[in-house]
Amino acid sequence: MKALIAMSGGVDSSVAAWLTRQAGYECIGVTMKLFDNADAGISSAKTCCSLTDIQDAYSVALHLGITHHVCNFTQQFREQVIVPFAESYARGLTPNPCIACNRYMKFELLQEYAWQLGCEAVVTGHYARIIHDEKGWHLYKALDPEKDQSYVLYNLTQETLPHTMFPLGGMNKSQTRETARQLGLATARKHDSQDICFAPDGDYARVAALYGSQNSRPGNFTDEEGNVLGTHKGIIHYTIGQRRGLGISSKERLYVRSIDPDNNTVVLGDNRSLFSKELTAWDFNWISGSPPEGELRCSAKIRYRHREQSATAEVLADGLVHIVFDDLQRAITPGQSVVLYNGDEVLGGGIIQRR
Repeated sequence: MKALIAMSGGVDSSVAAWLTRQAGYECIGVTMKLFDNADAGISSAKTCCSLTDIQDAYSVALHLGITHHVCNFTQQFREQVIVPFAESYARGLTPNPCIACNRYMKFELLQEYAWQLGCEAVVTGHYARIIHDEKGWHLYKALDPEKDQSYVLYNLTQETLPHTMFPLGGMNKSQTRETARQLGLATARKHDSQDICFAPDGDYARVAALYGSQNSRPGNFTDEEGNVLGTHKGIIHYTIGQRRGLGISSKERLYVRSIDPDNNTVVLGDNRSLFSKELTAWDFNWISGSPPEGELRCSAKIRYRHREQSATAEVLADGLVHIVFDDLQRAITPGQSVVLYNGDEVLGGGIIQRR
């Protein structure tokens, strides 16, 4: 049996490659080159981080005795991830590009490449679990709650799950690093990436401006009644719940409550104005392959670092999903994803349209 290992150049995918090889698979390591410096507006004088990652992945593949390929997916990544990310910011949304990358790069494009190489599965270093029973294929949280990455994998389907492997789902990070150290892998002490790969300095507005948001122009800060409080520097610079960098003098702390791209306004309010109990999501994927009938009791997570909360979900006639939480939630943010769980099982997820 042959397996394609998505080797990012980090310790997780390195150990995943070794575990897959130990399981008896013929392994082919593949590193995706996803962007050039110019794609992210990074100075050409700086070394693109992905070049170092490619070298690290090659070093690990050589150490493990497996074949290593580099695939240039820069055009596809620009079209499927970077441009939609920038366009979302221009519409006053706050997207999670890691979800789009997993959906389109790893589990569509890379899986197609795996078939071309005669591989039966795509293996990644994600911390999540896949379980199969008489009802089909299921996605579960990792056993280590601190490293669980199931939130960004909700777009997996009954077609992709049978050909996907997450060898690290039952491990914690310290075990992964210790395994890499014992094997003598070059990535054993490599730091985890904390930022969006194409915006390593956290300047998302720069990327948004580079891809069609140059017309993001100054406009009004207003309160909830429409009273002008000041001038903002362009809606791409703000997200729901933001407090810092507003440049507004006020007796009480003000936060971004909502963004109105049609009128080029950013609405500010106090902390209490950020709380709500409902949201509607679109582009929803149900991992089982079919949506539930009637109301569904579940828990829901509204951002990656958010602890899921008890809620009731209902599929509307147009396929949108309406979710009502038992308790108020802070800063439900359009553009982010909401993911539904039944205990440790991921039921599905979609993009928050409105609250």
